[in-house]
Amino acid sequence: QIGAKFWEVISDEHGVQADGSYAGDSDLQLERINVYFNEAAGGRYVPRAVLMDLEPGTVESVRSSKYGKLFRPDNFIAGTSGAGNNWAKGHYTEGAELLPRVLETVRKEAEACDCLQGFQVTQSLGGGTGSGMGTLLISRIREEYPDRIMMTFSVVPSPKVSNTVIEPYNATLSVHQLVENADEVMILDNEALY
Repeated sequence: QIGAKFWEVISDEHGVQADGSYAGDSDLQLERINVYFNEAAGGRYVPRAVLMDLEPGTVESVRSSKYGKLFRPDNFIAGTSGAGNNWAKGHYTEGAELLPRVLETVRKEAEACDCLQGFQVTQSLGGGTGSGMGTLLISRIREEYPDRIMMTFSVVPSPKVSNTVIEPYNATLSVHQLVENADEVMILDNEALY
């Protein structure tokens, strides 16, 4: 969900409408549009994004949203069972099974870049997918692209808006992985996002 909001804001800043067409009013918007977007046929702009989750509901809600048609259809990747708010399931079992598909899509997007600078990951550290699979993905991208910048926007759980009691444990298990594999980590407080 935070990733979908990110693309909404980036699209607005660059003058890209929900259908991918450019409707901006400034040359500055087009000057650096290729940082986040590829230009497709017909002057349509498509985000360089891979949207993944271990349960299909979140990915489907993005796909059916106003901005859902903006993304490349093959870049929506979802599992079937979810991680059940469990870091270990996201990191070692369900997440590890889905990871090859995600990495293949990441490779395709990286190969389409003229000058790949790095990767940005938006994730929630409270649930199983963002914390477990998210940190697994970051470590694998770091292995394949060790000289590229890894930046994350990581939402940390807050006791006031927490859904489950294990969210702090998921976040704690993720921090070690982020310290080891990310160059920059922007911490966002879940309570402040509400």
